[in-house]
Amino acid sequence: MFYRNRRLRYAAALASTAALVTGCGILSPDDPDEDGPIVVGTTSAPTTLDPAASWDGSWELFRNVYQTLLSYPNGTTTPRPDAARACAFTDSSQQVYRCELRPGLTFSDGDPLDAAAVKYSIDRIRDIGADGGPAGLLGSLDRVRAPSATEVVFHLNKPDATFPFVLATPAMSIVDPDTYPARAVRRDGRVVGSGPYVLKSYTEGERAELVRNDRYEGYAERRNGAVTIEYFDGSAEMVKALRAGRIQVTFRGLAADDVIALQDGTAEEEDLQLVEGTGADISYLVFDPDDPWTGRIAVRRAVAQVIDRAALAHEVYRDTVDPLYSMVPRGLTGHTNAFFDRFGDPSAAKARALLTEAGVDGPVPLTLWYTTDRYGSETALLFKALERQLEASGLFTVTLQGRPWKTYVAGYQKGEYQVFGRGWFPDFPDAENFIAPFVGERNALGTPYPAPEITGELLPSSRRKSDRADVVEEFEEAQRVLVADARLLPLWQGRQYVASSEDISGAERALDPSTIMMMWELHRKTSW
Repeated sequence: MFYRNRRLRYAAALASTAALVTGCGILSPDDPDEDGPIVVGTTSAPTTLDPAASWDGSWELFRNVYQTLLSYPNGTTTPRPDAARACAFTDSSQQVYRCELRPGLTFSDGDPLDAAAVKYSIDRIRDIGADGGPAGLLGSLDRVRAPSATEVVFHLNKPDATFPFVLATPAMSIVDPDTYPARAVRRDGRVVGSGPYVLKSYTEGERAELVRNDRYEGYAERRNGAVTIEYFDGSAEMVKALRAGRIQVTFRGLAADDVIALQDGTAEEEDLQLVEGTGADISYLVFDPDDPWTGRIAVRRAVAQVIDRAALAHEVYRDTVDPLYSMVPRGLTGHTNAFFDRFGDPSAAKARALLTEAGVDGPVPLTLWYTTDRYGSETALLFKALERQLEASGLFTVTLQGRPWKTYVAGYQKGEYQVFGRGWFPDFPDAENFIAPFVGERNALGTPYPAPEITGELLPSSRRKSDRADVVEEFEEAQRVLVADARLLPLWQGRQYVASSEDISGAERALDPSTIMMMWELHRKTSW
């Protein structure tokens, strides 16, 4: 830990590591409810409250109000029991996975949480098959059985060592069969879960009030009595609320300028602190393979040859993100710099040669789409910078289009976009999760990408290996395939920043391996 000035403390910490121990003593409060709920601000509002319909940032709320069989206690990067007492593969081929539940579990309304409820929750994800929902995560699942009240058995249609990671995602949250319809998404704005908190009230796009769930049985040790989450449209408004004391913590969505201001000490007289965590979120472009222009591999490769990632990271994000040259980010087994290895430094001359060789004449018209309200305040600036870089090469004419997230998702699922931007926060900390969701006929992008070598050979091979350190060869080869196709173009890898008032502790412990905030780790300090 070091000091930028007398008031601002800046701490660098891994998202899943233990608490910082230098500089000050951290004590638990005698009464966590004495000063009211801890208020957390974020720019990432849920799109739904039903786990069966969400494969996005809604998980940040789910982790705190629902429970999964497995999860990530602080300091772990492999799944550990939560609603389950124990889970394990029961066969050598890793196709039968059995979980034994904790005894006596109930939902927040008092209904029993048993094996039948777990089976119901998993089955309804596939039965509903919501657009943009998490059914794609269950591609290796054949069927679920509940042979007793406390035993759940998952039969897989192929070996899949990553299945425990899937069960640990908030998508697999366990819901009450009596209050969640089997074949429809629940839309009444209410939640019945078994997580550390109960959703006391919810106003879409504005606020979620969480209070302690007294029926909770799991690994989380709650260090506060209540948390209120405030949803903001942008970083500036959120930081203003932090400085005014209306919120105590910011999570997800701090703009680069605000991060730099905190780091550089412009908040000199403010009692604020900034924690930097290792991020695994990535930003990337997706090309429509059915478009007359981006359907041509030479066009996609020429774009990859022109884009200057280092300039984007420096000029747009002021080095609060890092250039990324593969879909698998640094820090995960299997990461490479495959795009740099193939294309090297940005070069308009090399891009022109690619187009000329393919018989592409004249500037290529491109329309780049981005969401106006999802990935932070810099998104529009990022796409303007991409426009400048592409047009400066003399090889492209660019039109920019933006839409709010909900209509944006509908657009790319219908194949309306020639080139569009996406961000990805990992479902689980494994290279598999930065490749598998984007390939296959049914993927997270709504844009079929067959990639038979990846889906038919490399991923099945990697899933047979329980030791995830042994999958390097498969993922390196998968990334070479992605680079050759150039249908997905990685841009940057993020870092995670959490700003808070100086009387709040626990931020350095609150991020799980997928950088989802575990609100129960936050608490007020009583002394230094």
